[in-house]
Amino acid sequence: MFNVERTKEVPASLSAKRSYKDEDVVKALESSFHKKCYLCETKEPQDINIEHFVAHQNNDDLKYEWKNLYFSCGRCNNIKLDHFNNLLDCCDPKDNVFRAIKLLPPRTPNTEIVVESQNDDDKTIQTAKLLNKIYNSDHTVNKAVTRSYLRKKIYTQYTLFQKWLIKYYAEDSLLAERENALERVKVLMSNESQYSAFIKWCILDDNNLSKELEAWID
Repeated sequence: MFNVERTKEVPASLSAKRSYKDEDVVKALESSFHKKCYLCETKEPQDINIEHFVAHQNNDDLKYEWKNLYFSCGRCNNIKLDHFNNLLDCCDPKDNVFRAIKLLPPRTPNTEIVVESQNDDDKTIQTAKLLNKIYNSDHTVNKAVTRSYLRKKIYTQYTLFQKWLIKYYAEDSLLAERENALERVKVLMSNESQYSAFIKWCILDDNNLSKELEAWID
């Protein structure tokens, strides 16, 4: 997961309680969340949902509350539904959602993703439980198929990271090549890139890189 700085301006559709799915709402959330699903980190998902962080249960105050709306893919929204209402909030600066849950990419396109709580509070545990279900559960045939697709996308991003890591550590790399490799890694670590939390946790596990890129990790 990644932390988000939500725009303070409330879209007109919400102020008028007209709709939480109108274009102005979608565009505002898309911009704030870097076009990424706030749960799985897939960028520009084909199926965009406006997700209610706390299930509204037909409560208009929750349904049209700007701070309760999140940019999500349809798959994650379908898994979360109203079952998880006590989660870490990526829009709350007090919640460092990246540090709270360790995420490591699959070693191959078909192996499990590591999801480990780093704290023992209920919000972290519940968030880790949801993420584990998103990344690893095959509780329906459809979810097993889409899980496989998601893992392959994460693995592809991981192999791109490995490409620049190999260049950085290669004995025959020139200084300029090593510096370029680091700059490329910084791009993959940024919130604008999909699956950035996975890349940052790989870096945290590398003593050398974690020191080199310390200022770019959080």
